[in-house]
Amino acid sequence: MTTLIVAGGLAIYVILYLTYGKKLEREIVKASDENETPATRLFDGVDYVPAKPPVLFGHHFASIAGAAPIVGPVAAMAWGWVPGLLWVWFGNIFIGAVHDYLSLMASVRYDGRSVQFVASDVIAKRTGKLFYWLVFFLLILVIAAFAAVVGKTFVGDPKVPTAFFLMVLAALILGYLMYRVKMNFVPATIIGIIMLAASIIGGAVMPIKLGYSTWMIVLFFYIIIAAAIPVDVLLQPRDYLNSWLLYFGLAIGAVAGIFSFHEFTAPAFTSFAPIVTGGKPSPFWPVIPLIIACGSLSGFHSLVGSGTTSKQLEKESHGLPIGYGSMLTEGFLSTLVVAAVAGFGLQLMQGAGESITAANWGAQYTKSMNASFPGAVMFSHSYAQMVATTWLGFIPTKVVQVIAGMWVAAFAMTTLDTTNRLARYTISELALPLKEKGSGTYDFLTNPWVASLIPAAIGVYLAWSGNFAILWPSFGSANQLVASITLLTAAAWATKRLKTKSTGLITIPAYLLWITVTAAIIWFSAVALPGTIKANPVTGVTVLVIEIIMLILNFIFIMDYLKYKDQPLEQEQ
Repeated sequence: MTTLIVAGGLAIYVILYLTYGKKLEREIVKASDENETPATRLFDGVDYVPAKPPVLFGHHFASIAGAAPIVGPVAAMAWGWVPGLLWVWFGNIFIGAVHDYLSLMASVRYDGRSVQFVASDVIAKRTGKLFYWLVFFLLILVIAAFAAVVGKTFVGDPKVPTAFFLMVLAALILGYLMYRVKMNFVPATIIGIIMLAASIIGGAVMPIKLGYSTWMIVLFFYIIIAAAIPVDVLLQPRDYLNSWLLYFGLAIGAVAGIFSFHEFTAPAFTSFAPIVTGGKPSPFWPVIPLIIACGSLSGFHSLVGSGTTSKQLEKESHGLPIGYGSMLTEGFLSTLVVAAVAGFGLQLMQGAGESITAANWGAQYTKSMNASFPGAVMFSHSYAQMVATTWLGFIPTKVVQVIAGMWVAAFAMTTLDTTNRLARYTISELALPLKEKGSGTYDFLTNPWVASLIPAAIGVYLAWSGNFAILWPSFGSANQLVASITLLTAAAWATKRLKTKSTGLITIPAYLLWITVTAAIIWFSAVALPGTIKANPVTGVTVLVIEIIMLILNFIFIMDYLKYKDQPLEQEQ
């Protein structure tokens, strides 16, 4: 079964890229390298910096992926492996990849401005302002959720933090070689790969054991620094190294999945409403988008695409492999996650003494996973077991676990500091009305270090409790809500700016997603949150207030969209 699922998923994604992806590029966006991109036209050496396609792919993928395409599908296994996998595949095909590519290219055509700015142009100015606040809430929840994931991963597997911070050191050296010394790209890459391998080995032999609260403090200072410094010092070289970690991990994972010939021990389907989040029976619809976000579709991707990636795209032709291709790659990663956990998760939990069987999987899975193997650790151990059953078994299991753990930690850390950088941009844009009224206040709020500190402080404060049952679905709700709104914005852009006559393939999935996510937020706020608030009142109440505000903004947005979607633009850009 592992062979069928992994090979089938790979075939689906390759075919989609070569057919539907190319159709979008050719007939909707009409991408042309004759159009100068913002990275070259507005070069400033800090945010607008052209990057080579492999480097930018590494940054973009690591930023959009984070831990979500791993943690989400692992948690969704409570429903069985079929429901989650179908959500991953259909979400990729009909929403995720289209959403990512269009939001990236719309930003490129708007001088690298955010998707919120696009909404203010093609829908209404009020819509854009509301969108900014919705995005800001999403970014705070991303920082909170991913800080909790990284903190729990670092505590659960002390080998991973060592490997990650050694990789950060390697990235700083690589960035110096590439951008300061101007070393040739190929030898610099070889040196970087060698340093990456040394980082993984170093993690396996020198674990760092610190408590969760200590890691929260470390993460707080790290993401402030990483978000404020120029992108070519750490962000670009580190994410380029991440891309090689991705290639190696996906390659051995694909080979292991195809050649393990292992049956799935997890059930295909358990029940419609097992306990997945909040300690309450969680109906697959509408709860699934709260659990599986980035592996299927993600509004956060549009913030990365229109925030950092569009400012580094060297040519428009690079947009399809980076925007569209990264989403499909992420879907394939989630496919590997499902195959690994479905094939090997049961025996791992039983080996840890959990009283779980295929028969009681729906009732016991979430409890057993949280007790013995938190999501990221469950994946890394299942992945290592899958590799060990094939001719790749000569690779030490401990090293494979570090590689898999690094997927989660390195990508989640990338998401953390990229999110903090995006939040810095958002604060600067929200503060624009203060520029004329009081330049001193505006200058203070838009200072890179101050604007990086504010979201980092709020996000880490929410993550301090470590209450994953609150943080993860709250992130998912904001994330998927932004995805539906971004898709509707993309449809308006395609109609009004690109003069596309038919946008049904964009609007229909967007409407269905909007209905699903709105229902999910209402369920989460009314059913799941009240019980968890008793255990963590401060975090729970804060999240509940954010959810309610997002719902209000959400309904205002949809009313604006329906009112203005067919009205002509006041002036051509």
